[in-house]
Amino acid sequence: MTETWDIWYPNAASRGLHFARAAIAPATRLLVHATPDTLRVEVSGEDGNRVAFGDQLSREGDSFPMTRLVREGSTVRREDGWPVAEDIGCPVILPGGEAGILRAWWNAEDGSAWRWNVEFSNQR
Repeated sequence: MTETWDIWYPNAASRGLHFARAAIAPATRLLVHATPDTLRVEVSGEDGNRVAFGDQLSREGDSFPMTRLVREGSTVRREDGWPVAEDIGCPVILPGGEAGILRAWWNAEDGSAWRWNVEFSNQR
């Protein structure tokens, strides 16, 4: 069973620009790398029906390389910040839509450096 996470930058062009689309196992939280300042997120089930949505999800505070998307029922909210221990094992979506699993994360306290390991695997 998979769900499709469709992520847009809604404030560009006349109808927004597509940022990433990934089919992943159902998740209540995931990370997205290098997101724009505002997002629109639509989560669809295998049947194509929308199961969750968030629009005009704006960055708050400092710019971080990672954004956490949290699904609460039929809504999606955004949290920007460094990954935490609970994020290890969560899906990560890269710009364009490649998806993997976060296996390790480290960042300097001052934000000047970070290191991460993401596992990618494919099956047909």
